[in-house]
Amino acid sequence: MAEIHPQEPGAEPHIGPNTLRRLAAAWPRRATIRTDMAAFLDPAAPESGLTDYPVHLIPFAEHPRFLDASEEARGLVNTLAWQAYNARVVAAEEYVANPTFEKLTHGVFPGVERYEAKEAVQQSHIDEVWHTYMHMTAMQRTKEARALTSEPDYSHPVTNRWLFRLLDEYREEWERDMLFLVWTVVGELHINNFLELLARDDTIQPMHALVARLHARDEAAHGPIVAEVMKDVFVHLSKEQRELFIARLPDAIIALGAEDYEMWSQILRFAGVAGAEEMINDTRSLPGTELMLTDFSTVERLVRELGIEERVDYDFAGSRTGRA
Repeated sequence: MAEIHPQEPGAEPHIGPNTLRRLAAAWPRRATIRTDMAAFLDPAAPESGLTDYPVHLIPFAEHPRFLDASEEARGLVNTLAWQAYNARVVAAEEYVANPTFEKLTHGVFPGVERYEAKEAVQQSHIDEVWHTYMHMTAMQRTKEARALTSEPDYSHPVTNRWLFRLLDEYREEWERDMLFLVWTVVGELHINNFLELLARDDTIQPMHALVARLHARDEAAHGPIVAEVMKDVFVHLSKEQRELFIARLPDAIIALGAEDYEMWSQILRFAGVAGAEEMINDTRSLPGTELMLTDFSTVERLVRELGIEERVDYDFAGSRTGRA
């Protein structure tokens, strides 16, 4: 196990507790599980003429082979894209964020000893479990509304597949814990950018935009909480732990922003759209199409605040030239 250097008794905390106190105090008024459960549990019927998922976020939407497909097939691809997006969120919450929040509250990582930090992390954990329920329910409602009798297997999205491959390379428990931490930090800091895209989109079903809007409001608080907690955690990590965090940060950024072309291929084939492989290959050959999201400014800000910007091998400025 890597050596951990706990904070000395009476030492000044790296971050002021007032920030976390303020965020925690706002939770009863802000958290969707406390304030908007009724709106979510009483959904409106689907509106005709609106899609399930924003067409402009489908990477091959303008490909001739896709445009030649029947309206029914393109509609099914659109519905399955919404289902796959929800599955991606559920997988990130269930298999990555929730286990990491448990590790944070159970003292696996140093620097979360103060009550203010534990309270804010526990509240975030409650939110994440609620988000899993929200997106799981959204999938079921869509399945019933669109009479889906079967669906592709999109239960292991690219974000998790990348993490699981890396976990196989490490045998020490502390190393695996650090991978969960870096994935969660990046995920919590940047997820809101994509949620806001869906929340503001008036071309999709209002209930779908509502799910994104409610989730986004919680994540607007989670980002600052995770950033504040991470500042305290990072200064208490051992040298080995810091090195691993820095080394794998680019992997987490790429994985959490990546287009899941394996998933898109599954969806196209399931919907019976001809030329799936050609569409995927043509799309991937275009510049800036490997990432569905390119705004990692919140992650970049934390990297600067941690003083490791010269050591993180990721071109934040270059990634912003992408399409998302």
